[in-house]
Amino acid sequence: MDMWFSEVHTPDVKLSLRTAQQLYSGKSEWQDIAVLETPAFGKILVLNGHVLFSDADDFVYNEMVVHVPMAVHPKPKKVLVLGGGDGGVAQVLTMYPELEQIDIVEPDEMLVEVCRQYFPDFAQGLDDPRVNIYHQDGLRFLRNCEAEYDMIINDATDPFGHTEGLFTKEFYGNSYRALKEDGIMIYQHGSPFFDEDESACRSMHRKATQSFPISRVYQAHIPTSPAGYWLFGFASKKYHPIEDFKKDKWKERQLFTEYYTANLHIGAFMLPKYVEDILEEEEGRK
Repeated sequence: MDMWFSEVHTPDVKLSLRTAQQLYSGKSEWQDIAVLETPAFGKILVLNGHVLFSDADDFVYNEMVVHVPMAVHPKPKKVLVLGGGDGGVAQVLTMYPELEQIDIVEPDEMLVEVCRQYFPDFAQGLDDPRVNIYHQDGLRFLRNCEAEYDMIINDATDPFGHTEGLFTKEFYGNSYRALKEDGIMIYQHGSPFFDEDESACRSMHRKATQSFPISRVYQAHIPTSPAGYWLFGFASKKYHPIEDFKKDKWKERQLFTEYYTANLHIGAFMLPKYVEDILEEEEGRK
């Protein structure tokens, strides 16, 4: 008998994946955690019934939240990752030798241990000597930071539940304060295609533009995301993601990537008209 996992994206749309077996199921203090084996996407991590990532497409997300800001900031040394307990973002960050410190704030210790067991290729990023893991609430951690980080990557799951505080106006204000005078913040911006998700995208962009002088949005194709389409936010105190992009310098690194390229960097900021309209409407609101 075939077994299927279905994630509800809207009342009329589901993502359904045939599963070979359930490898893990547990409940932490923060959330329900499951690991499933699927023929199409390999192992998938499911949190509270939603796919967080899969073996097959996690490289897209991790590369896009790391290489985009790293190709823009001229001299980053200290990075803060909020969430990131799977280690995927840390793994890509460790490709950059100039980074001296990578702080990961992940409240869910069980999530980290599950990922170490079932996704060791990603979790190995947590073992780099530059990585420090703090099992704390991300917003509370930020409140104690001032002009400390060159980059902040908000890798929190979604604007609901225990991570809700990382999508508030207070979060963007605290991120601004925690960054150095030329700091950059990257955050996941969701998918705007379905009407049910559009309001969250609008809210995030409005809050970011109110807190940072430079706020832009870029895109990627992630098959297990709603509509297979995902946005990211680039909020900066000083650097513009295109005007200050050091294309040749980044290409000289000759880093191995599977999704990100120097040409894609520029193209990712060229958004569909309906997305531009959404963002421009929010930029016009006070």
